[in-house]
Amino acid sequence: MVTINNMSFKAGKELKISGKAKENTGWHFEIGHNEHDVALHFNPRFDMHGDVNTVVCNSKSGDCWQDEQRESCFPFQPEEDFKIVITFNNEFFYINLGDGNMIHFPNRFGDDKFRYMHFGGDAKIYSFKIK
Repeated sequence: MVTINNMSFKAGKELKISGKAKENTGWHFEIGHNEHDVALHFNPRFDMHGDVNTVVCNSKSGDCWQDEQRESCFPFQPEEDFKIVITFNNEFFYINLGDGNMIHFPNRFGDDKFRYMHFGGDAKIYSFKIK
């Protein structure tokens, strides 16, 4: 697990994440204000919690999870590299999965700046870059 605080990710900027899924279970990353207020929880699941080859997105406000959004586009493979690019505005997060598929997830907070990022699960993160 890796947690980054006091980072500045602003609307209109681009976050690039590259890594490798290590196991056949799942991994996640989060963007938000802190661990209790998460604007984007991105969770590719190979086989977890009853989901198989599904990306689950959600948000958490005051430690309360909101409604999950499930996506069937799933370009991830165990032991293979991945690259994801995330941008956002006050209305949506745009998650480019690197295979031509794009996930749109509502920015339920409506904010234009976030300072918290968390990575967890069975993945090795090689790099992340904001530009």
